Amino acid sequence: MKNIRALVMLLVAGVAGLGAVAMASRWLMDKSTGMTAKVAVAAVDINLGQRLNPEFIKMVDWPSGSVPPGAFTDGQTLDGRVMKNSVLRGEPILEGKLSPVGTMGGLSAVIAEGRRAITVRVNDVIGVAGFALPGNYVDIIVSTQQDKGTDKGSNKDESISKIVLEKILVLAVAQEVGRDETKPKVVNAVTLEVTPEQAEKLDLARSVGTLSLVLRNQVDTATLATEGATKFTLLGASAPVPASAPVRPVRTHYAARPAAPRDCIGVLSGVLGSVECF
Repeated sequence: MKNIRALVMLLVAGVAGLGAVAMASRWLMDKSTGMTAKVAVAAVDINLGQRLNPEFIKMVDWPSGSVPPGAFTDGQTLDGRVMKNSVLRGEPILEGKLSPVGTMGGLSAVIAEGRRAITVRVNDVIGVAGFALPGNYVDIIVSTQQDKGTDKGSNKDESISKIVLEKILVLAVAQEVGRDETKPKVVNAVTLEVTPEQAEKLDLARSVGTLSLVLRNQVDTATLATEGATKFTLLGASAPVPASAPVRPVRTHYAARPAAPRDCIGVLSGVLGSVECF
C-alpha cells in the first residue's frame, strides 16, 4: 500500500513538473515574440544600381527595441526598388539606401539630384595608375597653352597646368560601379559626377588641353585656390618683360644767346667811311 502511494506521488510530481515546464516555455515564447520584429535584410551582396527582387531579400527576427530607422517589415514593398548604395549579405535594407520609387536601374539611379554624369578618357597615368575607383574623389588638372594676348612682343602662348575642378566623385570605371573593391584597376574611361556648370568646364578643358586626375583623401573637403604652374614658376624664374619700342633721344631747344658787345670806331678814308669793330 505504501509503495502504491509513493508511486502515485511520484507520478503526480512528474505531471506537475512537466506542466510547469510547458507553461514556462509558452510564457518565454510569447514574451520573446513580443520583443522581436520581422526586418528585411539582404540575402546576398547587392551592388548599387541593382533592381531588387524576392531572391535578394529575406525576413529575419530583429530585436524590436533596436530596429534601424527606415527598415522594412514587409519584403513585398521592396520588389522593384533600385539600390543607390551597396549592401552586404545580412545587412538591413533601409529607405535611405534606395532610389525613389519608379527609378529605373543602372548608373542613372545613383546620380544625385541636380548632378550629371560625364565620362573622360584616361590611361594608366592619367587615371592615377588605376587607383581612381568608384566612390573616390579626384581633382581635375588641365595642361594647355595660355593665351598671352596680341600685343607686340607678347603674342607667344605660354604652357600652363591648372586645377580646374576639385573634389569630383568617381561614379564608375569603365562599366563597373561597385564601390567595395580597393584593388587598383587600369581602365580607359572614368565616369564622374558633376554639376551642369562643372560639366561645361570639363568638356571645354578636354578640348583645349590634356586632362589628368589627382586622387584626394575622401574626407578632405578643403578647397585651395592656385594660380597654375608655368615654365617660369616651375624653374623659379621671373617672367620675361615684353620688348618695348626703342626710346628716342629727347631734343632740347636752347634760346640763342645775344652776342657779346664789341668796341667799334668809324674810319674816314677820303670821302669813304667805314666802321671797324674789335
